[in-house]
Order: sequence, then C-alpha cells, then structure tokens
Amino acid sequence: MKVVCVFNQKGGVGKTTTNINIASYVALKDKKVLVIDMDPQGNTTSGFGIDKDKLEYSTYDLLLSDTELDLVIQPVESISNIEIIPSNIELAGADLELAMIPEREKILKSRLDGIIEKYDYVFIDCPPSLGLLTINALTAANSVIIPMQCEYYALEGISQLIKTINLVKKGLNKDLEIEGVVLTMFDSRRNLQLQVAEELKSYFGELVYENTIPRNIRLAEAPSFGLPIFAYDDKCKGAESYSDLAEEFLRKQ
Repeated sequence: MKVVCVFNQKGGVGKTTTNINIASYVALKDKKVLVIDMDPQGNTTSGFGIDKDKLEYSTYDLLLSDTELDLVIQPVESISNIEIIPSNIELAGADLELAMIPEREKILKSRLDGIIEKYDYVFIDCPPSLGLLTINALTAANSVIIPMQCEYYALEGISQLIKTINLVKKGLNKDLEIEGVVLTMFDSRRNLQLQVAEELKSYFGELVYENTIPRNIRLAEAPSFGLPIFAYDDKCKGAESYSDLAEEFLRKQ
C-alpha cells in the first residue's frame, strides 16, 4: 500500500486533473484505489461525477468528527476499483477548527491507519495552499507527485515548494519523498516551455517523468461530465498521455 499526495501550492497547474486521471488509470490496472479530496473546492469530487452539494458525509467529517469511515467513503460509479472520500465547501473552515486540536497535523494519518491496508494506492488531492489541510496530507503520505506547468513562474515557486516538503519531512514525516514531477499543459513547439522543462530536469533530475501532459480540449471538458478522461474520450491525446504516465508511475514502484 502506498499513499501519494498530489501537491503544488500554485493553483492552475493541473493538479486535480492529474489526481483524477492517474488514480483512474492505476485502478484500470486492477489496483484497489482510494482517492481523498482535501480541497474545499471539491473539484476532484465533482470530476468523479459526485454532486458535492448533496453530500451527507465528506472529508470534513473524516477530520473533525467521529463518523464511521464506512459512511464517509463512497464508490465511484464510473470506475470499478476506486472509492473516494469526497469534499465540498464545508471543508473551507477546517483549518481554523484543526488549529484548536492537539496533534492537529496528524489527524488524517491517524484516521487512515485503520483502513489504508484495504487499498493498493491512496491518492490525496491537496488545496493550492500551505495550510493545515495540506500539512495533514503530506504527513499522511509516503510520497508526493508534483504537477508543474512549464512557465516562468513555476521556477519561482520551486524553492518554496521544496522548503515545505522538507519542513514536513524534518518535523512530521521523515519517510516523505518526492515521487515525481509531471510537466502539465506542455507544448513542445514553444521555446519558453522547452527552456523551463530543461530547467526543471536539471533541478529534479530523474524525478521528472518522461511522459508529459499536453494542453488538450477533451481533458478540459471531461470534468464537466463527471468522468475521468478514459471514460470520456480514451482516444484523445490527453487520455494517451495519462495512460502512459500511469504506466510509468507503476513501473517505478
């Protein structure tokens, strides 16, 4: 069993798209997968076809109540082998509530300890921020997948991102490692993107996945239908790219 956190403190880098589609393709390889939506926006939840406005239980209950885990975990109807702990806007105030609790950084880890052995992989989608929700996810994880868009500002954010991971590793989770870096919305025809990709490869080395994710209209459309890309259009470039990325991810395990 492995817990993987999909994290970048910068928004708009394809984090949720990556979480949904890697988890889905891994599940297609007969792996039992749990997805945890730790983002109050609930985009992973709606991206799997679950109405976040009609949730009876959510990640909020996982973290801040004694609700039975069986009530919080839901099946994903479009894919066998995947279950999800969904999220909605109720989670937005959780950082403040968590701040009042002892051992607040380890609540997610302690709640998951009893169930994660049921799964081959747990994928956690984080909010684009460095609050207690993200710290809980990093503390519970074995590794981090970092989606990065190949633009100038991505380079500016690297030091803060690595600093955050190292702080968690030093103080809360000594086993935390970087699983890999995914280059998203990649266009090899643009010189700036190629230059930034080279900079990221020189910084992260072999941690940068060989398979990149292109800009793709079908990838952008799929979440509005509540479907991962393979169930929406498995022949498009986005689907092929995430399928190849999931294969590469599994080969490295």
